Amino acid sequence: MNRRHVLNMAAAMAAGLPLWPVRAFAQPAGPAMTALSAYMSSAATRALPAEADEHAKHHLLDTLASIISGSELGPGQAAQRYIRAHGGQGSATVLGTKLTASPVDAALANGVMAHADETDDSHNASRTHPGAGVVPAALAAADQLGCDGAHFLRAVTLGYDIGVRVVLAMGGYEFSYDSSHAAHSIMSVFGGAAAAGSIAKLDAQQMRWMLDYAAQQSSGLVAWRRDKDHIEKAFVFAGMGARDGVTAALLVHSGWNGVDDIFTGDDNFFQAYAPKAQREKLIEKLGERYEIALTDIKKWTVGSPIQAPLDGVDLILRKHPFEAAQVRRVAVHLAPASAAVVDNRDMPDICLQHMVAVMLLDKTASFHAAHDKPRMQDPATLRERAKVTLVHDAELTKLLPQRVAIVNIELADGTRLSERVTAVRGTIRNPMSRQEIVDKARDLLVPILGRDKAERLIETVYKIESVADIRTLRPLFQPV
Repeated sequence: MNRRHVLNMAAAMAAGLPLWPVRAFAQPAGPAMTALSAYMSSAATRALPAEADEHAKHHLLDTLASIISGSELGPGQAAQRYIRAHGGQGSATVLGTKLTASPVDAALANGVMAHADETDDSHNASRTHPGAGVVPAALAAADQLGCDGAHFLRAVTLGYDIGVRVVLAMGGYEFSYDSSHAAHSIMSVFGGAAAAGSIAKLDAQQMRWMLDYAAQQSSGLVAWRRDKDHIEKAFVFAGMGARDGVTAALLVHSGWNGVDDIFTGDDNFFQAYAPKAQREKLIEKLGERYEIALTDIKKWTVGSPIQAPLDGVDLILRKHPFEAAQVRRVAVHLAPASAAVVDNRDMPDICLQHMVAVMLLDKTASFHAAHDKPRMQDPATLRERAKVTLVHDAELTKLLPQRVAIVNIELADGTRLSERVTAVRGTIRNPMSRQEIVDKARDLLVPILGRDKAERLIETVYKIESVADIRTLRPLFQPV
């Protein structure tokens, strides 16, 4: 304690003000933070293993398609209204539009559009949506600072690794279910910061300071569950984290410093958010296990808990074709925590009963059908929806975070059909092929970009190492 501290304390006592406890303000980085920040600072020049590289390209394409398709949905339109009215000046691209903005505002808008619906990827063990926060942050930083394709892909991969590991250290899906803090936004701010920090070429010390500023900006609250229009949900899951992650990286890039280790010491991040956190998980198999390879890509453009039920109906239809009029009743079993997210919701893409009804009628669940809100009042759809019961099955809780669904269909003639789905299509246990991922992206991109531009963007993503500057891709992100 120096003379200034003593004088300040004396003045506070004389004024009757409360005294803050004396703390050791300069606390060195612990072993986990030292290893983590060193790994982060070297990611820009570290080649990815072939498998991680392929997965990274899949997820980059899937997220770009989610952003561009989301530009025409309600949350995407809301993001664009904000940019037009209040967005800062800048040249960073707002995908799917002709708009540009500052890096921070572009990250916000692109993040909101990435999760404008339920198209984007998801990481089951952490119960987060990595791509929607990480890719917009990486794009914003690359727009500002420049970055070649290989570096960009490595930065995105790093974002998945860091954002997901922070949430896993906090308790993963159990933290997500038990806490009022939004794991999704925590992942996005740390993942977005890591990706942007890599593009900014921050050194290990700067990475530690950047993580401090990321921690200071988390997190959202699970009150997003009351959102009826997906706008707040898109902000909490992705837009806010992408914006704040870029902010953290650019602050440090401009010369700011901060706390050396926000994960340990007095009043640290985990102490505030998850006192039982396991810090060792921050660096568990870092450089060996790539979280981007453990992240699911959705076959159906609906909420994650609905993926398995739609797979179940699809499998039953393939084995025993029938018409919707032949169905007497449908019972779908989900773990209660998953069922609560999708039980009779107001939005079509996260309403299980509605999407099963659509599947019975259409024999598929298209992007258009998943976003056709007026159809929720269509008499034919309501007739099928009335047949669907969602069972909150406590036995399936034992299998979480694996989202198992049981689908039972009874036909009017008494035939009973059943399917237990344990490996959803698009998950790491039942992955989609490159062609399936390309087909999904094409369906999302062509209506906005046109076929030629969509095909060029797809081809470029899979040859991204040949891109000298990501900023040259701007025209491919804009509508025809």
